[in-house]
Amino acid sequence: MAVTAGSASFGARLDEALRTLGQPAYRARQVREWKYRRLAAGYAEMGNLPAGLRQELGRTVPLSAVEPIQELRSDDGRTTKALLRLADNQLVEAVLMRQQGLNEEAPRNTVCLSSQAGCKMRCSFCATGHGGWRRDLTSDEIADQALHFARVLKGEGEHVTNVVFMGMGEPLDNYDGVIEAIRLLNSREAFGLGARNMTVSTCGLVPAIRRLANEPAQVNLAVSLAATTDERRSELIPLNRRYPIAELLAACDDYARQTRRRVSFEYVLIAGINDSLDEAQRLKALMHGRLAHVNLIPLNPVEGDAYERPDELAVRRFAKVLREGRVPATVRYSKGVDIVAGCGQLRAQRVG
Repeated sequence: MAVTAGSASFGARLDEALRTLGQPAYRARQVREWKYRRLAAGYAEMGNLPAGLRQELGRTVPLSAVEPIQELRSDDGRTTKALLRLADNQLVEAVLMRQQGLNEEAPRNTVCLSSQAGCKMRCSFCATGHGGWRRDLTSDEIADQALHFARVLKGEGEHVTNVVFMGMGEPLDNYDGVIEAIRLLNSREAFGLGARNMTVSTCGLVPAIRRLANEPAQVNLAVSLAATTDERRSELIPLNRRYPIAELLAACDDYARQTRRRVSFEYVLIAGINDSLDEAQRLKALMHGRLAHVNLIPLNPVEGDAYERPDELAVRRFAKVLREGRVPATVRYSKGVDIVAGCGQLRAQRVG
């Protein structure tokens, strides 16, 4: 039985298959433990299940909703990008970023998940939206991206420490699928990753931001800002025409107040477009007094785009304005740009 968009979840199909086969209820718990906790790659590894049951489940209830068909590793060995095929032959990409710890901090292994095949938002600096939107991913298709890399890290003696919903698609446009994936990844009966180790990114779907603030699992929120005036932001992020900056910031303020968690504002720096010192001054004013942090992301190249990355001097000057204004700011150069795995570069295309 193939997994298709809109089909029942893995858990529901597993329960139904076990009922049909007359199996006791505890078999479902065993299978879930093997999938989410022991990170089994297939039913053959599940030694406490009868051989006949393993074969039948392998035939009727595929263990994973994603199939890796290509993996690329960056020159420094720290980033891996996986091209994944879904049951209906749609392709998505997910990225594993291995980050060394600073000082006494432990290393971090962050998985960047896709939530849609394609994207509706059409942000002008992002490759994903150039190809249009095809469909939302199911919660299993989203969560199984993390499990894929969890198995990779298990082989290296490591584990997933963080998950970010920053891959292909607008996560809050697939709200139900993303929230259910968060529940799977967070549940102690499933993957068991803390909510505070997950970050959901958005380009500004205001009603969904307000809805997210009321979810029991209070994840981190990251908002792609990219400009400080509505005119310029609407050019870069067309969604701004529906939810302008003032409305977006009000929703973010309410989110921070309700969850007591600071909001991260992702600001992609584009040479000659939004990297001027005047723009930095306006951003400083917008962030003043807010429970927020700014991540400055120098543009990653996208094939066919005329946009360019600012030079390092321009980036440093921009960051200096924010820091002198006591706005917490970090410059983040994306990992894996050499394998087209950086922020805004994902396109789900086979290489070679």
